[in-house]
Amino acid sequence: MFKKVLKEFLEEKLLREGFDDAGNPDLKYYAFDWDDNIVFMPTEIIVATVDGEEVGMGTEDFAEYRMDIGKEPFMYKGKEVVAFANDPFRNFRSEGDTQFIVDAMLAKPGPSWDDFVECLNGGSIFAIITARGHNPETLKEATYNYIVTNHNGISKQECISNLKKFRNIAEEGEMDGNEIIMEYLNMCKFHPVTFGEGSATNPEEGKIKALREFISYVKEMSSRLGKQAFFKNDVKNRFIPEIGFSDDDPRNIEKIKQFLDTEYSDKPVRTYLTKGGEKKEI
Repeated sequence: MFKKVLKEFLEEKLLREGFDDAGNPDLKYYAFDWDDNIVFMPTEIIVATVDGEEVGMGTEDFAEYRMDIGKEPFMYKGKEVVAFANDPFRNFRSEGDTQFIVDAMLAKPGPSWDDFVECLNGGSIFAIITARGHNPETLKEATYNYIVTNHNGISKQECISNLKKFRNIAEEGEMDGNEIIMEYLNMCKFHPVTFGEGSATNPEEGKIKALREFISYVKEMSSRLGKQAFFKNDVKNRFIPEIGFSDDDPRNIEKIKQFLDTEYSDKPVRTYLTKGGEKKEI
């Protein structure tokens, strides 16, 4: 019965989690902002000076200044910034997909990088929830590249080993390592919230929508698992999913906390602010 249930979950792509020390799924899920959280990307937003000159602004600085741009002049990099340049987010949308793949490999680790490594090595379900507007497949490709190149602490072999545990339990056929990784990533969620539509200057609503969908997704996994599957060893959190969300922008965290407090009495998400490169639970 146990094997049959797990096989059904796998076939429907509803179950893939990390394992605890006893060999049970740990029911930990992750949701990450990308920029200045997982990694520090070199991509810049383009703003305009009083003289019409274009100036590149890094994402960390943009999180600080974004509510001021176009409202009142301020000094930045020795220039008086008065507005956004034409097409200011040109590097953050689908036309910048190719460069994103390159920049991702060049980016420095952010404050949530170690959590991202833990997530990928454990084969845990995760969501990327970013204000960027790239094609979701581009974010997936960048993550795939991280895994297959053993990038900065990520272990392709450890990831595959954990993913194979479910395939073995479910008595599924052989699949090569790269195929297993792609199957795993296809079950994770990639939400560039300004892809197609949405405001890059005010991404909070898009992030709330994406997180709401992710909460529903993982609750369904854990609910079905709790009702139908019986483990040899007790699972400490009784099939209640533990979701962690991290973002470097205080405004995003504030809005998401308000949303969580309003809609969820069971507090399914722990939120972490990573502004300034330090991770702090809020």
